[in-house]
Amino acid sequence: MPSTPIAPEPVTAEPPRATPRPLLTQSWLDSTFVHWAADPADVAPLLPAGVVPDTLGGVTYVGLVAFRMHRIGWFRLPGIPYLGSFPETNVRLYSVDGHGRRGVVFRSLDAARLVPVLVARAGFGLSYVWSRMAVRRDGDTLTYTSRRRWPGPRGAHSRLTVRVGGPIEAPTELEHFLTARWGMHNTTFGRPMYLPNTHPRWPLRRATLVECDEDLVAAAGLPAPSGEPASVLYSPGVPVRFGPPARPGAAPAR
Repeated sequence: MPSTPIAPEPVTAEPPRATPRPLLTQSWLDSTFVHWAADPADVAPLLPAGVVPDTLGGVTYVGLVAFRMHRIGWFRLPGIPYLGSFPETNVRLYSVDGHGRRGVVFRSLDAARLVPVLVARAGFGLSYVWSRMAVRRDGDTLTYTSRRRWPGPRGAHSRLTVRVGGPIEAPTELEHFLTARWGMHNTTFGRPMYLPNTHPRWPLRRATLVECDEDLVAAAGLPAPSGEPASVLYSPGVPVRFGPPARPGAAPAR
């Protein structure tokens, strides 16, 4: 990190950098974002070294994000249809590093395929867990279910039902802050790592939370959410390209 931290980059609906040589490609489909306000003091101890909570108006957020991962692929090769496609639900926090790069930190990532879980844990040090999961649609209502298998805590679960509403023509500052994230902060093999990503602007829709029965947030070491969420959003999805990890302490390429 630089000796004097740089101010955070602006929040932009489009990626601030290109990904000319993707390391990974995938699509995030039927994505539902549920967010609660959080105290930065509760979040800070859970972040990797070298990053701090990203805040908007002095508040940070914890997100429960459920979606369908679709066709993970390496480099420019076609995505894998079976092993690369599965439901996923993650608990994520919002971070910024000393170079001003905004990102997310995943406290947990529940996925329905064991092989991708093992690869992500071994290769990237990500907190993937193997879970029994499903995504079901009934008209404009989607239900995402998850129950953890390995490594645990076994039985940690989530049942999330949302009713999808109309499109959002002009997202608010908060809606951009929660969804326009162009990288991931993590610690891999004991070293800080920033993994950049690019994708088209999220096509966002309003959503109503019909049911939320979960203990994934508490299992991730955070206070259990109380009260109504600050934001509930849905998107049909976007194709995503991940670039190679940035070197520890390297400034972002332009």
